[in-house]
Amino acid sequence: MAPRPLNVAPAGPLALPDTGLGKGWEPAVLMGVTILLFLFGLVTLSSATTFLVHRAGAEATNLVLRQAVGGALGLAVLVACSRFPYRWWQQLAWPVLGVTWILLVILILPWTGEIAPTVNGARRWLLVPGGRVQPSELAKLAVIIWTAALALKKQPYFRSLRRGMLPFLIIWAAVLLPIAAQPDFSTACLVGLLGATVLFAAGGRIAHFLLLGCVSAPVFLAQVGEGFRLSRIHVFLNPGTDLSGAGFQVHQSLLAIGSGGLVGVGFGEGRQKFGFLPEPHNDFIFAMVGEEWGFLGVVFLVALYLTLILVGFRVARRAPDFFGELLAVGLTSLIALHAILHMAVGLGLVPATGLALPFISYGRSNLVATMAAVGILMAIARQQPAPGRRRG
Repeated sequence: MAPRPLNVAPAGPLALPDTGLGKGWEPAVLMGVTILLFLFGLVTLSSATTFLVHRAGAEATNLVLRQAVGGALGLAVLVACSRFPYRWWQQLAWPVLGVTWILLVILILPWTGEIAPTVNGARRWLLVPGGRVQPSELAKLAVIIWTAALALKKQPYFRSLRRGMLPFLIIWAAVLLPIAAQPDFSTACLVGLLGATVLFAAGGRIAHFLLLGCVSAPVFLAQVGEGFRLSRIHVFLNPGTDLSGAGFQVHQSLLAIGSGGLVGVGFGEGRQKFGFLPEPHNDFIFAMVGEEWGFLGVVFLVALYLTLILVGFRVARRAPDFFGELLAVGLTSLIALHAILHMAVGLGLVPATGLALPFISYGRSNLVATMAAVGILMAIARQQPAPGRRRG
């Protein structure tokens, strides 16, 4: 089999040549699983917001409607991205990253409070007509696309720390610092991890990653070693402590999951959402699934995510060029890390963070961005080699 080309350049300005490549079953599976997860999320969200409706009235009732509208927009973006030639993203990498950086900086400027209000002590959303958007969700996609595009050019220099790793570190830092300043340290860590994952898949040297870990460790420890983050670390290392304070969320989450048993207490019958489990519609919605749908519901949910992740990595393995492979690895890792970390928090396996459960948690920015990632994966899958045809 001929080696896969590192890069297939467009024949003209943003023009995709006719490759003659076939279409497999992967796009249909990606679309089907995405719709199943979204519908399952809407059903779960309708139950998780019961107490919010009782307490806040119509405003909370609109959460499900807003999520449905966000899902409709997300599906439109998914279809558009699936038809958009994925190689164009290589040329658009810098513009997409530049726009994302500008939006992130706007959030933290002291005179932009009217369009970037403080919510729960953080400035993470920009007000737009019809709602608000979270630029850090766009940053996840932008960093993946940009890292994949630059990795193609920098491969000959990967053995050099200055010419290989340093350019990535400078740009990553420029994106991560505004996110951390919102403050949103967990998302900043996730965006950095996604960029590092793509670079590692491109052939980055392990020695450079070890050096990066040693250099960034003091910064990481300084961030988690103060305030509520330190309390969460303490509770994680000492389960069962401070149940009325820093350990309250995880304790209530475990109670919810544990009470679900094999088949759950029944849809709408969960009790932890009635003022006990914080953020049952968002940060801890996995606990709601465990309580109302039980172990079998959790298995069903995990099976859907596994299907999405395995198909995503299959798309990466069969991508017609190296850029498509790196892009698919990054986008699949985005979904995988979000799902794994969210469920791990609910089970008390990692310290509590504010990461959403893809397609399930309330949040239109995350929903649209994740559906866009699936759409790009579908675009790569559509350019896979036809059966019996060699890539080359």
